[in-house]
Amino acid sequence: MTRASLYSYYRADPAHRVALRSAVEALFRAVAQAHGVQGRWLHRKDDPQTCMEVYGDSADVEALAAFIRQECERTGFRQLLADAGVRHDEIFVDAD
Repeated sequence: MTRASLYSYYRADPAHRVALRSAVEALFRAVAQAHGVQGRWLHRKDDPQTCMEVYGDSADVEALAAFIRQECERTGFRQLLADAGVRHDEIFVDAD
């Protein structure tokens, strides 16, 4: 099975930034426990409302992405986002 990385990006709602930080940390704990992958949270240098979660080197990235979608629905994560809670997922593999 090809290992892959998941990149999820979205727009943060500035009114919920503190709550979003807590939600991201809780999501990272759940992902680490369920899939053994540690996430990283980033934002664009020129636009801090555009955020990205990075989950690198997953053995089953489709299951990881499904788990994250379920957790976001279960916890109301999307309510903390701008743009109607839209998250964009991209999967990348090594170019070798």
